[in-house]
Amino acid sequence: MHWIILPVVLPALLAPLIGFVMRHDIVLARTASVAGTVTFLAIAVGLTSMAADGTTHVYRLGDWPAPFGIVLVLDRLSALMLLLTATLAVIVLIHAIATGWDARGRHFHALFQFQLMGICGAFLTGDIFNLFVFFEVLLIASYGLMIHSGGKERMRAGLQYVIMNLAGSTLFLFALGTLYASTGTLNIADLAARMPEIPVEEAALVSVASILLMIVFAVKAALFPVQFWLPATYSNAPAPVAALFAIMTKVGAYAILRVHTTVFGPGAPGTESLAGTWLFPAAIVTIAVGAFGVLGARRLMPLIAFSVVGSMGTMLVAVAAFSTTATTAALYYMIHSTLAAACLFLIADLVVTRRSADTLEAEPATVQNGLFAALFFAAAIAMAGMPPLSGFLGKLLVLDALQEPGFMVWAWSAILVGSFLTIVGFARAGSILFWKSTALAVPEEQTDVDVTAEAPPPATTAQVAPVVLTLAALAVLAIFAGPVSAYLDNASAQLFDREGYVEAVLGPVEED
Repeated sequence: MHWIILPVVLPALLAPLIGFVMRHDIVLARTASVAGTVTFLAIAVGLTSMAADGTTHVYRLGDWPAPFGIVLVLDRLSALMLLLTATLAVIVLIHAIATGWDARGRHFHALFQFQLMGICGAFLTGDIFNLFVFFEVLLIASYGLMIHSGGKERMRAGLQYVIMNLAGSTLFLFALGTLYASTGTLNIADLAARMPEIPVEEAALVSVASILLMIVFAVKAALFPVQFWLPATYSNAPAPVAALFAIMTKVGAYAILRVHTTVFGPGAPGTESLAGTWLFPAAIVTIAVGAFGVLGARRLMPLIAFSVVGSMGTMLVAVAAFSTTATTAALYYMIHSTLAAACLFLIADLVVTRRSADTLEAEPATVQNGLFAALFFAAAIAMAGMPPLSGFLGKLLVLDALQEPGFMVWAWSAILVGSFLTIVGFARAGSILFWKSTALAVPEEQTDVDVTAEAPPPATTAQVAPVVLTLAALAVLAIFAGPVSAYLDNASAQLFDREGYVEAVLGPVEED
């Protein structure tokens, strides 16, 4: 059964085909990219349905048994991440084509497919070394997308992004070397089986490897104190790319969940509570950084980027509890925050391209000012966590899951105060962009100038459709919160079932 590997193979085959054969024909490249991405979405729906029964499906490349061969593992969590990635990819691709962003460089669609390949591989791999490999695929493709269409600021931000991630990759290699020296394997299931047998004298090395991996994943997840790359990168990237990058930070959060739950969970010497001890305070500070960043932003794109930082802090506060209930809340909020962030970036693109810049200053009202204002405030309500959209339910789930004395005071204070500051920041930005702008008239000396000749055209249905689809997805997520939470409950329970994961990947354990 080869369906499991298709989310990796399909974009891997499509990307070079588009890059080498179709790069001079934008229509052909668009057709191939859309067809491939829609097919990926159909495959993701099928894999999610297949994993819904709780079976852990394993694909052994070359039919080599684990841990000697490369394995891909599909369970409820990895299937959910694939479905979220595919949904976001289709929405972003429609926007990129409708607005013409993809035509500003020859390799957008090839890099887009390589990006999907890296993301899908990271979610499916059952080996930490191959997780490193797919991280590098992500880095290369995302750098190309980051500097798409060029520009001095974009190149500078892209350089900072690459340097930060290369430093993370170096630490990743150190962590892998340390872990392999202690255990003799890098297969996740094999590591989980061997951890309880690690001798006491090797426990210190395992603890070092655990912390190094946490730092690496924190870089990917934009967790304090290594979150500073995200605002500069996301705010200077092309808007469709920034929207796709909304799933990138979730790769780091997924890696924390998968590795530090399965490998370094109960029974691992000296590491059982290590991750949560460091992760929780870092997540609290991340919420504060994101909230104050939103409040103090003077440009629209950085404001949205800082809201992504804050949402990652909220999610990782729940992850730090390392319990099934908190993980369910974290996963629900992860789905919401990914779609909400992408929606805001797409709306920002529609607004900014019809203004002189993305600075939060009053300018004469743009065409379709009322439509853009409605879309912006709907997405801002979702990101800030106000009813009736899914952000409100997501934060309620997180708060409800963090009622233990060690978590409650800090987590509730950070989330509630952070939400209030985020609401104030978005309200200020929206009032400047859409309300004050309507009262700002065109100067009299410009009245005799043919302003309409240079005015940007109204947004077409195809350009607005991705934003509406994303908002509709957030509404559906709120309406069907019960069934979604039930699936996420099962996904969390399966994630914490280490014995079931080990048996599915390595086969039944023989008793002596």
